[in-house]
Amino acid sequence: MTNEKNEREQTKREKARLPLHGQSSAAVFAELFARKSADADWHHGRTFNLVYPTGRSDLDELLIEANLAYVFENALSPLKFPSLGSMQRDVVEMTSALVHAPEHGGAGFSSGGTESIFLSVLVSRERAREEKGITKGNIVFPESAHPAFAKAAFYTGLEIRPTAIDSSFAADVDSMRDAIDENTVLCVGSAYGNPHGIIDPIEELSALALSRAIPFHSDACIGSFVLPFMERLGFEVPPFDFRLDGVTQMSCDVHKYGYSTKGASVVVYRDAAWLAHQTFDYDVWPSGRYRTASMAGARAASPIAAAWAAMHYLGEDGYLELMSSLLATTEKIRNGIASIDGLHVLGNPIGPLLTFTSVNDDIFAIGDVMDDRRWNLNRTARPHGLHMMISPLHANFADEFLQDLSDAVRHHGPSRGIGAGYNDR
Repeated sequence: MTNEKNEREQTKREKARLPLHGQSSAAVFAELFARKSADADWHHGRTFNLVYPTGRSDLDELLIEANLAYVFENALSPLKFPSLGSMQRDVVEMTSALVHAPEHGGAGFSSGGTESIFLSVLVSRERAREEKGITKGNIVFPESAHPAFAKAAFYTGLEIRPTAIDSSFAADVDSMRDAIDENTVLCVGSAYGNPHGIIDPIEELSALALSRAIPFHSDACIGSFVLPFMERLGFEVPPFDFRLDGVTQMSCDVHKYGYSTKGASVVVYRDAAWLAHQTFDYDVWPSGRYRTASMAGARAASPIAAAWAAMHYLGEDGYLELMSSLLATTEKIRNGIASIDGLHVLGNPIGPLLTFTSVNDDIFAIGDVMDDRRWNLNRTARPHGLHMMISPLHANFADEFLQDLSDAVRHHGPSRGIGAGYNDR
């Protein structure tokens, strides 16, 4: 009902028009912040997705300054702004090293996980056409894979073949094996999968792809700045990166647990030569040659500067410190959820992403109460659950969250029917 009401109100609203006269900055900001007051409150730990706050004022100030330093520049032309070109190279090389890309590998900077995935799918389609003559290809991925893969297939004209996940919510290897054929241009696994925080059996899946001479994409948009540091802290982490021979490409978001501001991701390839397949090169126009390796032409420069600044400021020791604290907070929240009557975490996720449900109550009804208390938890559809991506800032609010969750379990009405949905790339 809430969504229908919002849609009706939207249709009644008069369309915005450019004001006849300009307004004062005070008036503009008064209206801007009035509108912003309805947004999710991530500053006080109420949001478990979309934003990944550390709670560190020093890092926040660094990111603000880095963004401001490049608020007007255009990353389309590293020839005019060589500082952007050099920082971009640093970011993709540091990220590539985290996931053990080989020396002959290559990588590109993108605006987010969706674009990194799109570029990977595009490269796979082009390689399949050139190397195998495949003109009507398909991509095979578990149904838990991010919708960005289906979106990329939509734009590139590929067939999608979603496959089953098993009882642990991981990709089912046999289902993927059955879906592969001579026209498969790419196989996919997630580290982590968004819906449940489960790492797919990347070792088995990539070996399967390798045995069939098919590229394999390990989607580490979430895990690329989590799993390497978990390993360094002594946690057991299943293989997920280029140390596996079958992994040919990866997506790695810096703007998630790399703690940069939004607009920073990296797509990494085992072979740098494949980057040519994602590069658009055109010279049939009066201005001469136009060459880009991303979807956008003009590109914001501030995400590059922010990613570069965050990675240099934190360094390995800074990321390890944040990860250690984050994992402690995650354990506290997981244990707290398990202690509440009827609640349990789905599967056995490792790291700061999890989904929980109830064996006694309608979990969406519990979610409604948490909504009313301004905790922003995503809903998952199969099975019904409440989804959390925990950030370092949540250490300050874990007790309050668990108290409200316990109250919501004890005191809730029928579900208001707010549907499941998730989008964070």
